[in-house]
Amino acid sequence: MFFQRGDRVKVKICGIKDQETAKAAIDAGADALGFIFVPESKRYISPREAKEIIAAMPPGVDAVGVFSNAPRESVNKIAAQCNLTAIQLHGGEPCHYLNTNSLPVIKCVKVQDKFDLNQVRAIKAEAILLDTYHPYLSGGTGETFDWSLVKNAGDSLPLILAGGLNADNIRVAVKTVRPCAVDVSSGVESSGVKDKVKIKAFVAKAKEVVYHDYPTRY
Repeated sequence: MFFQRGDRVKVKICGIKDQETAKAAIDAGADALGFIFVPESKRYISPREAKEIIAAMPPGVDAVGVFSNAPRESVNKIAAQCNLTAIQLHGGEPCHYLNTNSLPVIKCVKVQDKFDLNQVRAIKAEAILLDTYHPYLSGGTGETFDWSLVKNAGDSLPLILAGGLNADNIRVAVKTVRPCAVDVSSGVESSGVKDKVKIKAFVAKAKEVVYHDYPTRY
């Protein structure tokens, strides 16, 4: 699974909508692709379209379905239909919801000022995704948060870092937080469309950072 700790950070390219972009991301070295099943999102993809893309993905690249406050039965149905390998939850799903899904769960937590990392330690999910808080957007804001609030947090928690990441800031972000993986969408887009050049640059920059003290406590 892409959020398992390694000597380098893993990369998830989120908001995949077509076969060409999926191939470009995989060729660039992405470890996971994200498919957004939130109808309100501009990056929404139908389960039928996602299934076709995922069927063409090589072994070893994870297919992550992104949901927000969707019925558990719907999530599990889409997961089975599309052959997902993990579920990412971006809504206000209750704790008991996390234990009733058919696949490993990544739970998104929004970071605001005065964020207390201890609040996420009790969440029963396989990984925690930290994203920038926005009052009405569930993700893809293109805005960063204060990484010093979670400095070195990836050493003790299975963290995925998101929120305003791009090729220019990814090295600093990874060195500061030390996540097991990073998640990017708007940071590899031009005019709202995935940009192959930006994808390649982002993946390369992210994987330049080496964790010499791998493995870590968790």
